[in-house]
Amino acid sequence: MESASGVVTSLQICPGHGVPMQPVDPAVFTADLGLQGCRHARAGSRRQVLLIEEETLDRLGLEPGQVRENVTTRGIDLSPLPVDTRLIVGDDVELWITGPCQPCALLDEIRSGLQAELQGRRGVLAWVKRGGQVRVGDRIRALPVRQAADEQEDS
Repeated sequence: MESASGVVTSLQICPGHGVPMQPVDPAVFTADLGLQGCRHARAGSRRQVLLIEEETLDRLGLEPGQVRENVTTRGIDLSPLPVDTRLIVGDDVELWITGPCQPCALLDEIRSGLQAELQGRRGVLAWVKRGGQVRVGDRIRALPVRQAADEQEDS
C-alpha cells in the first residue's frame, strides 16, 4: 500500500497562553515531550503536536498558525488517518497520531462561527516518538498502521 505524503509548509510554537504563535525554522522535536519552546510540550501528553492541512486553512481564509497548529502541511490529507498512524517528518522525526483535534470555543474569537466551520477538520494531534529537527519544505509521510508495525518488527 502506497503511503500518503506531502510537505511541511509552516512550523510554529506556542510560547504562552493567549500569545500569538511564533514561526520557527527549524523546529526541534523532543521525544515524548513535543516542540522545544512550546507551552504544549509535556511528557506523556496526547497533544504534544497539532498538525493541519494548508488546504483547509486556504479554504477558510486563514493563515498558518492562526488556529494554533504547530505543523502546517500541503499535499497530505491528515483528517482521515486513524489513531496510531505514524508520521515521518523530515529525516528523523516520528510522530504517532493520537486522534483528531476537536475545535474549541476559543476559535470563535478569531472569527465568529469558526469553531463550527472547523468541525471534523481541525487537524490531528500527535505524540513525539522520535525527535529531531524539521524544516519548512521537509517531506511528511504517513505509514499505514500495518506497515508501521511491520517496520518495527523488522528493526
